[in-house]
Amino acid sequence: MSERTILVTGGAGYVGSHCCKAFARAGWKVVTFDNLSRGHAEAVKWGPLVDGDIADAAAVDAALAAYKPDLVAHFAAFAYVEESVKEPELYYRNNCLGTFTLLERMRAGGVSKLIFSSTCATYGVPKHIPIGEHHPQWPVNPYGWSKLVIERMLADFAPAYGLASVALRYFNAAGCDAEGDIGECHEPETHAIPLAIAGALSDNQPFTVFGNDFDTRDGSAVRDYIHVDDLARAHVLAGEWILGRSGFHAFNLGTGQGTTVLEIAAAVARACGSERPFRIGPRRAGDPPMLIADASKARRELGWQPEMSDIDTIVTTAVAWHRRNGSRVAKT
Repeated sequence: MSERTILVTGGAGYVGSHCCKAFARAGWKVVTFDNLSRGHAEAVKWGPLVDGDIADAAAVDAALAAYKPDLVAHFAAFAYVEESVKEPELYYRNNCLGTFTLLERMRAGGVSKLIFSSTCATYGVPKHIPIGEHHPQWPVNPYGWSKLVIERMLADFAPAYGLASVALRYFNAAGCDAEGDIGECHEPETHAIPLAIAGALSDNQPFTVFGNDFDTRDGSAVRDYIHVDDLARAHVLAGEWILGRSGFHAFNLGTGQGTTVLEIAAAVARACGSERPFRIGPRRAGDPPMLIADASKARRELGWQPEMSDIDTIVTTAVAWHRRNGSRVAKT
């Protein structure tokens, strides 16, 4: 069998770069397509980098013609909830219109298989826990809506144009590559674990726990953290799975276990050997008390099972990367 090729939009970002490594390890030829506005060129290590924007039809056409991918993995998106509330135009233009252009050019180029990086933010405030794929989708911010609009496009393009796609709805991606090749570096950083690590390793940047009065076991919010290497394996399995199928399919990716923010702070303190204090801040608007996945469909149909997503493994890999790359830990 000839080598299969995957074009990874947003492959210079956090989850995208980890997935590039996983696909390369699985024997795929990996091509990253990224405009580097929020990604990092140094994270592109497993194939060529095409510097381009998904909204640029000519650039997409050129990449598809040059590399003739069997599959597109689509990560290119803005992903800051607070920014999406302040600047919704950015999110609908980049995420939705950019994806529309990508899909249009895929049709023109004869590429009919896609994996989409979606999110549990499409569910909004949960009506029940755990959250399965058939839970109502009603986002509470423009970021979540932009991802749901894309899912709707994919569902409509499947019967009309023969586009076969998988939407992988992540819960909380966390941790860093276990071998230390790549890690997590957002600018600005908004994710709990890297912020807790920055607080533990800094004298002047205490970690803020937003709310300690939720109806949870210790009063802080509960989230379902999934190691980014486990996410990357799920993408490879989904890519191989969709090659032989048609239609639109959605899968949750999570562990089914919840970790509180205070438990995150404790795990980071253990890993860092630090007792630097954290501070309690007010709840953030729209923060649900608990988000936990029902990922049984991914286990059943993709054969996927988290292997590295206990909280101490997640935190240990993240701390190791941040210790080696301390100057690149983004400040709040």
